[in-house]
Amino acid sequence: MIALTVAEIAGATGGRVQGDPATTVTGTVTLDSRAVSAGDLFVAVPGERVDGHDYLGAAAGSGAVAALVTRPDPALTCVVVDDPVVALGRLAALVHGRLTGGGLRTLAITGSSGKTSTKDLLGQVLATAGPTVSPPGSYNNDIGLPLTVLSADEGTEFLVLEMGARGAGHIARLCRVARPQVGVVLNVGSAHLGEFGSPDGIAQAKGELVEALPEDGTAVLNADDPRVLGMASRTRARVVTTGRGEDAVVRAVDVTLDGSARPRFTLVTAGERHPVALRVVGEHQVANALSAAGAALAAGMAPEQVAGALSAAESRSRWRMEVARRDDGVTVVNDAYNANPESMRAALAALAGLPATRRIAVLGAMAELGADADAEHVRLGRDAVAAGIDVVIAVGPDAVGIAEGATDSGRRAGEESVHVPDRAAGLELLTELLRPGDVVLVKASRSYGLELLAADLLENAA
Repeated sequence: MIALTVAEIAGATGGRVQGDPATTVTGTVTLDSRAVSAGDLFVAVPGERVDGHDYLGAAAGSGAVAALVTRPDPALTCVVVDDPVVALGRLAALVHGRLTGGGLRTLAITGSSGKTSTKDLLGQVLATAGPTVSPPGSYNNDIGLPLTVLSADEGTEFLVLEMGARGAGHIARLCRVARPQVGVVLNVGSAHLGEFGSPDGIAQAKGELVEALPEDGTAVLNADDPRVLGMASRTRARVVTTGRGEDAVVRAVDVTLDGSARPRFTLVTAGERHPVALRVVGEHQVANALSAAGAALAAGMAPEQVAGALSAAESRSRWRMEVARRDDGVTVVNDAYNANPESMRAALAALAGLPATRRIAVLGAMAELGADADAEHVRLGRDAVAAGIDVVIAVGPDAVGIAEGATDSGRRAGEESVHVPDRAAGLELLTELLRPGDVVLVKASRSYGLELLAADLLENAA
C-alpha cells in the first residue's frame, strides 16, 4: 500500500483518531493478526466465530502501527469507525483514486463461473508488460476487493480485480471502491440462482460492471453468451467481443486438446493469427483465455505478446482443476473450490478428455440453486453419464439426486452410481475402488468441503 498517515486514514473513512494522528502506515493492510508485520494497519472485523478486536494486542506485538476498530485499544493508535468493512472500502477508494491519477490501469472481471481462473490468466499476461497486482484466490467481495486494491502501490501499472455478486447492487458498490477502465463479463449461469431469482436477474447484476465503465474504457464481452452480448447496450465504453464465432473481435479457431486435456488454439484478432498452447486443463479454459486476451489487448498489449504470455500462464489458485498423480498411478483432479451446473459440466468434459482406465466423478451438492435444485442435481447425474464418466459417486444428503440421475441413465446402482452419506464414507469407498490408471474428479460447492476429500485421497496413498 502507499504510505498513509493515520490522519489521512481517518479522513478517508470518517473515523475518529485515538492516539497519534501522525503515525504512518508503511506496510500492508490485513485482517489476520497472524500475518501482521512491521508498519501494518490491522483491521479488526467482528465475525461470527472470531472478533478481530480480541487480537489487537497480538497485532501490536507483531509490528502493526495502527488499527481500524469499532472500539479503541490502548495497545495501538486506532481509527474508530462504525463499520470496519465499510471503512476498508472507503480507504481503498482513496488509495485507488490516487494511484489512478498516477497512471494505474484497473481491469475487473465478473461472471457466474471462471472469474478466478480468468483473473489468474490475465494477471500473468499483464505481468509480462509491467508490474501487476493480481493475487491468487477469490478476493471478490467487500473485504477481498479492497484488500487487493490496497496491495497496490506507486509502482503498480496494472490492477486486476475479481468482482462477485450475491444480489443486485453488489458489483456497482465494488465499482465505487475501484472504478475499472476495462470490464470483462464472462458468462451468465446458474450460480446463486436462488438469490437472484432468474438468469435475467443474474445478467442485470453482472452488467453493473459495464455500466460503471468510463466512456474511454473498454467492455470485453463473451459473444458466445447471448445475455453477456446483450450488455453492449448498457455501456458507454468501447465494446470488444470474444468467442469462437466468426463475428467475435477476439476469437479462437482450430481448438484441440493435447494428451493432458490442455487446450490449444489459434488466437485471431486485428488481422493477426498466433498459436496458443494453454497449460491449464479443460476446453472451457478457451473462453477464459479469450476474455483474458481481450482485456490485455484493451490494456495495450500486442496480440503476439498476449498469445505467448497465455501459453506460459499456469493455474495459480487452489482447488481449481488441480491435477496430481499418486505414486500408485491414480490421478486426482481437485476442482472442489466451488460448483454450479455450468462449471460442473465443464469439469466433467475436462475429466472425459483426460487419458484414463476409468473416469470417476466424486460430486457433492451445488448450493444456492433455489427451487430448481433437485432437478439440477438429477440432471447433473445424467450429464455425467452422457460425458462418458464410468463411475459417479454422490457425496452427502443434498447430492442424492446426482446418483439418481446417473442410475436413470444406465449406470448400475451401487456399483457405477453410488450415493454415500459423507466424506468419510466416500474415502472408504474410494480406497477400495481405485486402481492404477483411474482418474478421479472431486467437485462440489465450497460449503461442502470436498477439497478435504481430495486431500485425503492424496494423503491416503502416500
